[in-house]
Amino acid sequence: MSRAFSGWTEQAFELLLQLDGMPSQEVREKHRKDRERLVRQPMIALLNDVADANQAYEDFSVWGFRKDPWWWQHQVAVIRIARNVEIGLRFDLDGLRIKGSWTYPDPGQVPLFRTAVAAQGSGPELVRAIEALGAQGYEISGDTMKRMPRGHDAGHPRADLLRYRSVSAARPLGGDCAQHTPALVDAVLRAAKELEPLLSWLAGHVTVPGSRRCGV
Repeated sequence: MSRAFSGWTEQAFELLLQLDGMPSQEVREKHRKDRERLVRQPMIALLNDVADANQAYEDFSVWGFRKDPWWWQHQVAVIRIARNVEIGLRFDLDGLRIKGSWTYPDPGQVPLFRTAVAAQGSGPELVRAIEALGAQGYEISGDTMKRMPRGHDAGHPRADLLRYRSVSAARPLGGDCAQHTPALVDAVLRAAKELEPLLSWLAGHVTVPGSRRCGV
């Protein structure tokens, strides 16, 4: 199957360099059409190719322009896996970066997360998923409480995880040369496969029945 995504061109990087720092509104508007063509449209093509390869990733959005210059300097997209569980992609002067995450949780999701972390079966499963991603070069982060949540013992073997209120695993994708080629499609698919154990755990344990969007 032919692919729509051919990579980001050198012109795309040159354009982002023009938007670096604190570009004025005049500068941003001057580059609006070129940024759409050189930066945002390739991200759409990339996500379409990823969705064609795996229908589990067809629910995606590619963000447009906003007032803050940051959104002009970084092209962001998300693939929705379940409620507040997603794969994020970000392209900027540093290249493409992927992140699997559970963020901005609904109030009821945090207790569900902690119950699953504390449980004897599901808790170690999450630990294995996170440790595997760390070994593959992913940076693990999240919003954490300074103290243990009520009802949980500080001596629990997964005490550190119980303090989390969100979880993310992120890493860069491809090298400098890969940014200019269709090979990034395969790189995204491989990374999504690496993230699958974490995202499947989150989709299965922090979302209410019926809210899961796809079978990762």
